Amino acid sequence: MRPRIALPADTLAEATNIINERNAAFAPRPAIEAIVKAGGVPIIFPSVDPEDVIDYIDLFDGVAFLGGADVDSTFYGEEPHEKLGVTYRKRDLFEIELLKQAVAKGKAIFGICRGMQLINAGLGGTVYQDLSENPHATLKHNQAAAGNMPSHHVSVDPDSRLFKITGERPYVNSRHHEAVKKIANSLKVTARADDGVIEALESIENDQILAVQWHPENMYKHHEESKALFADLIARSQKVAERDRK
Repeated sequence: MRPRIALPADTLAEATNIINERNAAFAPRPAIEAIVKAGGVPIIFPSVDPEDVIDYIDLFDGVAFLGGADVDSTFYGEEPHEKLGVTYRKRDLFEIELLKQAVAKGKAIFGICRGMQLINAGLGGTVYQDLSENPHATLKHNQAAAGNMPSHHVSVDPDSRLFKITGERPYVNSRHHEAVKKIANSLKVTARADDGVIEALESIENDQILAVQWHPENMYKHHEESKALFADLIARSQKVAERDRK
C-alpha cells in the first residue's frame, strides 16, 4: 500500500458569488501531482478545530505543510510588524496542533515555504515577519521571474540529509518575504542563501523533519533536485507506514 500524505488545506479567502466556494478548503494542484508522481496518496485536511486533530492523526503516514498566508506572529510571541501580510489564524491553530501530534507520533514531516516557518514557530522558534527586519538580507527573495523557474542558489551543509538529496548548490525558486529567525531547539539549519537567509531546516536527532524555503512543487517536473525532495518524503513516509501497519 502506498503511503498516505496529509496536505493541510489553505482557504480561499477571495470574494465570490458562488456560495460553495466561499472559504473553500483547497490544496495546490502542483503539490498534489508531485506527491502522486512520487508514489504517495495525498489526503487534503481542512482547517478544523485543533481539538479534532486527534481524529486525523492515524489517517496519514507523512504530512506536507505547504505555502500560503503568513503565520500569525502572536504564535511566537510578537505583535504584528507593519509589513506582516495576510494571516489566517484558524489554519495556524489547526496546523500547529497537527504538527505537534505528528511529531509525537513519529510521522514523516515536510515543509515548503510558509510550511517551514510554521514548523519552526510551532516547535518554539521565531520568524522575521518581513525580510526588512534582517539587515543582512540583500538578495531578491520574492522573485519577479515565473514561479516555476529558479532564481538564486543556496549552499547546503554537507552533513545533512538535504545534501544527499540536492547536492551542495541547488538552484531554487524564491517567493517569500518572511524567513526563519530564531531556530527551534529540535531543529538545525542545513541550507542558506548567499546573504545568510535560512533556506532549509532538519531535525537534529533523526530524519523526521525536513523543510525548505523554496517551492519544489513548482519545479519537480524539470528539476531533479525538486523531484527528489518529494521522493524523500515518500520514502520516509513508507517507513512510517510499514512500522504502523505491522
